[in-house]
Amino acid sequence: MIVNRIIKPKIEQSLFKRKIIIIYGPRQVGKTTLIKEIQKKYFDSMYFNCDEPDIRDAFTNRTSTELKSYLGNKKLIFIDEAQRVKNIGITLKLIIDNYPEIQIVATGSSSFELSNKIAEPLTGRKIEFFLPPFSIEELGQIYTEQELNRLLNERIVYGMYPEVVLNRPEARENLKNISLSYAYKDVLEYQNIKYPDMLQKLLQALALQIGNEVSYNELASTIGIDKNTIMSYVSILEKAFIIFRLNPFSRNLRTELKKLRKIYFYDTGIRNALINNYNPLNLRTDIGAMWENFIISERQKLNNNHGIQINSYFWRTRQRQEIDYLEEKNNQLSAFEIKYKKEKFTAPKSFLISYPDATVKLINKNNYREFTI
Repeated sequence: MIVNRIIKPKIEQSLFKRKIIIIYGPRQVGKTTLIKEIQKKYFDSMYFNCDEPDIRDAFTNRTSTELKSYLGNKKLIFIDEAQRVKNIGITLKLIIDNYPEIQIVATGSSSFELSNKIAEPLTGRKIEFFLPPFSIEELGQIYTEQELNRLLNERIVYGMYPEVVLNRPEARENLKNISLSYAYKDVLEYQNIKYPDMLQKLLQALALQIGNEVSYNELASTIGIDKNTIMSYVSILEKAFIIFRLNPFSRNLRTELKKLRKIYFYDTGIRNALINNYNPLNLRTDIGAMWENFIISERQKLNNNHGIQINSYFWRTRQRQEIDYLEEKNNQLSAFEIKYKKEKFTAPKSFLISYPDATVKLINKNNYREFTI
């Protein structure tokens, strides 16, 4: 079953603009399926999988003439898992500089960005896209609204990776394989990862703190490594598309938090696999935190998939007044309280006084669809 990805038309519209197209995303989110679907429309194209050693060799340390000979007369070239090629940025630069009529579409999992293989060589020569796991909006293609609501709790527990969603009987086993193999593969290959066991402990600690402010000092003390290493690992995990951060919003209220941050997982299934907890929601004590993570992640996907540029935050004061999620766009502030069952919410008086033009809305299981599609 093919689920059309929302970013697909935007990628197609960017073809043949004399720019290399880069599609980022963690392993197993469907990058290969996406580019092969695009390729079907173009007879004059070729696909290369850089997991194959001979293909890696063909793209490594080659002259522009050698590269053209290898590519032949094809005008659309797909290079999958391009991060596997040494100095891939230089290779791509040679192609676009010498043969601008050739359109390159390259995909890369986390290490593609982590190792900075393309950042400098392709400055001004690339268009970048990010492919996350499936979104609720995309699942609307294969499920009715009633079915989506019925499957909602399952999706919160097992997440939105394509292999997990489309093969429900094997969901737990597939999720375990993704979390243990693919999620770490690129991260552990990164040269600065000196303590892989500490990385595992950090991920588990972060999994238990979703929805709460995170202190690097406390994490360092708990795990037994220094604060700078914690900060470095968090940054790497972000670039690996495993987690993302929300910083506190602060504009003019002295008592607002300014140093702590919240950390969420791109996929709640990966989070639950890390702590080995697949219990249904009615048997869990962390349902509120999981709901918050799931909804904020879906909102991040929505904004990414539609190219919406916004700044995201949370808000909290030292007196523990808080709002879960804020968006700032064109100087307009929108605040959202995210609660699974709560029916009513009134923003703290201090927030309303400080930001009288902000809109405030409660997001619960009854109206989440309007927030995520």
